[in-house]
Amino acid sequence: MFFKKNFLLIAFIFLVVSCKKEKFIPPNIIFILTDDQGYGDLGIYGAKDILTPNIDFLASQGARFTSYYATQPVCSASRASILTGSYSDRISIHGAFMPNSNKGINSQETTIAEMLKNKGYSTAIFGNGT
Repeated sequence: MFFKKNFLLIAFIFLVVSCKKEKFIPPNIIFILTDDQGYGDLGIYGAKDILTPNIDFLASQGARFTSYYATQPVCSASRASILTGSYSDRISIHGAFMPNSNKGINSQETTIAEMLKNKGYSTAIFGNGT
């Protein structure tokens, strides 16, 4: 009985010590938004007349999303929807803003960048309209 109790105790301690929790490494996220691009305009999707080797490489190394619907057909409204996860009508963004526009996303809205920063991500935005 003594041996059995000690054996079970030692086995339990061994199991607890040997069960290491794997460290979760969050995935990298790169979101590329282009204007007026068709499905077949990238090599990864079959384009022969447009060379896109860098985007093709990125796409081959990660997840590809093949169905996407914009909430609005114009840039400012659809981009605001992407950034906030809300319909543009709910956040009062309509149409396309001009470069000198003083309107934008309400500072009380939470953007995907803010949510990712809270999870330890570094975020950035590049391109036209920035």
